[in-house]
Amino acid sequence: MIFSLAIYAAPYSSQASDSAYRFAAALLENGHTLYRVFFYHDAVHTASSLATPPQDETFFTQNWQTLAQQHNIDLVVCIAAALKRGLLNQQEAVRYEKPAANLAEGFEISGLGQLVDAAVMSDRLVTFGS
Repeated sequence: MIFSLAIYAAPYSSQASDSAYRFAAALLENGHTLYRVFFYHDAVHTASSLATPPQDETFFTQNWQTLAQQHNIDLVVCIAAALKRGLLNQQEAVRYEKPAANLAEGFEISGLGQLVDAAVMSDRLVTFGS
């Protein structure tokens, strides 16, 4: 079965991020496919290259990067939510004349069309957070 995930909650302020990651790992372990993970609302903070959690806490950015590399998963960050929260790739940093980009490697910024595409291309779209 092909799944896509939509995550809405910030990585360290709710259980949603951890639940989404564990769900993704479990479905891949059980032979399913994960087509895309779409980070929306405060979940875009997951894609920040500046996040540096304490060593005894889960490092969601790194975990998603590793999972995406191992299983060729598309990690998409909503552009509107990202820009509003100060998360920029190099192209957007130049466009808005900002001094730096802070989008972590392996994540891409795109629009809501990617979420619609994920829903169309997947058997199930599962959401985490509100």
